[in-house]
Amino acid sequence: MNSHGSDPPPAQGPFERRVDVPYRELDIEGLQSEIASQLAERRYPREGVFAIRLAIEEALVNAYRHGNRCDAGKRVSFACRIDDEAARFEVGDQGPGFDIDSVPDPTDEENLEVPSGRGLLLMREYMTAVEFVAPGNLVRMHYLRDAT
Repeated sequence: MNSHGSDPPPAQGPFERRVDVPYRELDIEGLQSEIASQLAERRYPREGVFAIRLAIEEALVNAYRHGNRCDAGKRVSFACRIDDEAARFEVGDQGPGFDIDSVPDPTDEENLEVPSGRGLLLMREYMTAVEFVAPGNLVRMHYLRDAT
């Protein structure tokens, strides 16, 4: 609240950020903090900020581990656009891609002990929409601020 007893106005205009670097140069924590700050300026709910931070981390780590096969020299791309209504993110890697339908469902009884697929599950649960672009080395995630 400001000195007049009301909340400050939301940030003006959209925030956009693009990063395309070798994974070893990627500052995930710094990027998450920057995104969280922009979301807070636009009055996104605390739960939404948490959800977005987690989804971004999962997507970036998946790009490195699975897409780029832990080659820290391969590039990871990140792009975002945040405005007062929605936050949109893209994460890409230099891998061959994957078929989302081939990833075992981590909630199925036979997969409960298998760590694979949990990050994808979290991304889908926390974001409003998640799209894997063929051949599977680019993920688009959207979060609508006022979605219920």
